[in-house]
Amino acid sequence: MDLSALQHLLGLAPGRRVVCVGDVMVDRFVYGDVSRISPEAPIPVLARTRENVMLGAAGNVARNVAALGGSVSLVGLIGGDGEGHEAMRLVGEEADIEGYLVTDPSRPTTLKTRYVSGQQQLLRVDLEESRPVEGDCEQRLVRTIRDAAHGAGVILLSDYGKGVVTDAVIAACREAAASSGAKLVVDSKARSFARYGAVDLIKPNALELAHATDRPTGTDAEVEAALAHALGLWEARAVLVTRAAKGISLAVRGEPVRHFPTASREVFDVSGAGDTTLAALGLALAAEASLEEAIAFAQLAAGVAVGKVGTATVSPEELVEAAITAHLAPAEAKVATLQRMVDEVARWRAKGLRVGFTNGCFDILHKGHVAYLGQARAWCDRLIVGLNSDASVRALKGDGRPVNDLESRALVLAGLGSVDLVVPFEEQTPLKLIEAARPDVLIKGADYSEDQVVGAKEVRSWGGEVRLAEIVEGYSTTAAIRRMSRPASDKEQA
Repeated sequence: MDLSALQHLLGLAPGRRVVCVGDVMVDRFVYGDVSRISPEAPIPVLARTRENVMLGAAGNVARNVAALGGSVSLVGLIGGDGEGHEAMRLVGEEADIEGYLVTDPSRPTTLKTRYVSGQQQLLRVDLEESRPVEGDCEQRLVRTIRDAAHGAGVILLSDYGKGVVTDAVIAACREAAASSGAKLVVDSKARSFARYGAVDLIKPNALELAHATDRPTGTDAEVEAALAHALGLWEARAVLVTRAAKGISLAVRGEPVRHFPTASREVFDVSGAGDTTLAALGLALAAEASLEEAIAFAQLAAGVAVGKVGTATVSPEELVEAAITAHLAPAEAKVATLQRMVDEVARWRAKGLRVGFTNGCFDILHKGHVAYLGQARAWCDRLIVGLNSDASVRALKGDGRPVNDLESRALVLAGLGSVDLVVPFEEQTPLKLIEAARPDVLIKGADYSEDQVVGAKEVRSWGGEVRLAEIVEGYSTTAAIRRMSRPASDKEQA
């Protein structure tokens, strides 16, 4: 999606109403470190370090719609337990989510607890009751859907098979969509999608489509055949299948199947990626975007989400940055803001990678610089280079410096294989960057002593180390400028 189209769509999103109906869960992520095996059984021992709790399933769809600027009504079911109270609290903390949660005291709130070390999920423990909701609770859901749908542009039905999406609830969603003029989009884990009737769009992933049609979905041709079969089985007006790295394929009645490739991205965690896709797709449709524009918007949002930890949301600012980065050369993509540096460091750390930091002016890149950065990179898995701005260089080196402007210096540095991120800074020292990155190793040249290195005290305070890299004698920017400034006759004599 190009930047102008993205910004236009983001400008239309605020205030657009989306109703999310379906199974509401609480997602709990327990993070820790594994350094030993239990003496009681051949299993890892997780030393717990932190815990995150967030809304999952239909709740995560609602969170993503709200994060992208939409206004959301969340209709779902919780139990009369502690997790139900936690779900209510989490909804209450979201300013743009209006919660319509029906309580069923006879069942537990669905809870999924994941235990994670580094980037590896060790175990998931589920607490759930999957029997269909009935009686008064079902009728309250039906009435709530009717009330919540007034003024909505889209109703998103998120069926995780935990009992909320009964035939009566589906019928209520279809009736509410018809009366309000909203589009009805279904995301389902069901074996068959025939029960949803004449909805506007069904969004399975490739595996779900294969199960529902008993057809393979590995290649484009196989997906096309499965989609054609699906439209013969179901009343849906269109079927959209998400295919991970292979992109999205769309079948609309009476039209040929279209394939939408996706940009290659680093995948960190796919938890909730389908929810992000559904949310972005729904919000774009609520903003009256075309289906093609909504798909491009959803692909961009999902691409950002899979680079995050857990069931994460995506902000408009992150989408804009992703759209810009997608059109940059590899070197340009390494030049980052402070906030992007913080986000990248979090991803690196979650993978167990060792982060290094160094800084400098790097005005005229020479052999000494290349050797220095190569040595620095050997001490870490990812190397961040803090780069003085033009004004900062001038304050340090005097008038006439830098010789090369900030953009030129940043791109040359970013072109080196030893450099993973270049972060410009305006201040006289890189201390702000160091405190934000919290590197495991701080590197400076051996022409400094450790007590002269800015940030050394801070890095040691959080358990990091300071290392001094060797300097290649005879190479410096000052010497290079001096040689360039000598008269031609002097150069010839030399």
